[in-house]
Amino acid sequence: MKYLWAYSIPVVGILGIYFGGFWSFSALLFAFVVIPFLELLLPIDEKNYDDETISERLTNKLFDILLYLNVPIVYGALLYCLYKITQAELSQSEIIGMTLSLGIILGANGINVAHELGHRTTLFEKILGKILLIPSHYTHFFIEHNHGHHLHVSTPEDPSTAKYNQNLYAFWFQTVTGTYKKAWQIQKKLNTIDNHSLFSLKNDMFWFTIIQICYLGIIYLIFGFKGFLLALFAGIVGFLLLETINYIEHYGLKRNQLASGRFERVTEKHSWNSNHVLGRIILYELTRHSDHHYKSQKKYQILEYHDVSPQMPYGYPTSMVLSFFPPLWFAVMNKRIPLEMK
Repeated sequence: MKYLWAYSIPVVGILGIYFGGFWSFSALLFAFVVIPFLELLLPIDEKNYDDETISERLTNKLFDILLYLNVPIVYGALLYCLYKITQAELSQSEIIGMTLSLGIILGANGINVAHELGHRTTLFEKILGKILLIPSHYTHFFIEHNHGHHLHVSTPEDPSTAKYNQNLYAFWFQTVTGTYKKAWQIQKKLNTIDNHSLFSLKNDMFWFTIIQICYLGIIYLIFGFKGFLLALFAGIVGFLLLETINYIEHYGLKRNQLASGRFERVTEKHSWNSNHVLGRIILYELTRHSDHHYKSQKKYQILEYHDVSPQMPYGYPTSMVLSFFPPLWFAVMNKRIPLEMK
């Protein structure tokens, strides 16, 4: 099955960390050099599935199992790196490479999969999603994404939507601080609706905070200060990877405000779509993001392409590389934003 390639980043990353030296940067090089190069060579696939195939893909549990397996993969990679940094004599460059490679694994196979599972309806899958968010210090994403981002996407009320001519680094500050603040606001509103105090045990943000503190505290007690720093900074790399994806997903796209003051409903036009095959596979179809926002309960294996959606000239991995260089990003993307959205 093609989605087995979604495990390529952790496999390449851990092998590189095992061999050490220059290879410690293997996940970084694979994600941002090799994959973008291959995306330029591979054909674009715009095909959608017929009704029979959709039915088959929805009943095939293997698509779900492939997601669940990311829990042991992510935590296995984390534990291996924590063990190695405390048991081996590593150079400064090896530690940096390992931190970056682990962070990319936490983002690609952690938060990205958590995003998919967070939209599921079963308690089991939601719990797995929350577990995958812990190593990236982003458990609050579970609340804000589902109750905030999907409601306010492509409006000024959404901290996860990048504005026209906003560079990636300014966006990082906006979304990291704004998403956390918005999560608390949403939690307060949810508690009010349920007639619970903000300080009630029903406050998920309270528990998420305790979990994140305990996570880092346990790592410090078992693996010491080196392990603590590795977990801390790898997690930061993980959530910045997520927010870089958020940046390219909605950059410059706006929903029109109606006479009533409300915004038009979310459609296929309010997210950037990419049909580049490798990015689709590596990110579990996240690149068909227009359809995800149009019908957020759709499982990744049946997401569709809409020709009315704004199309990226490159795949998501390549677009992320471009976003690291704002002048280049603006030169490529600004002319592609529909005039009515600027």
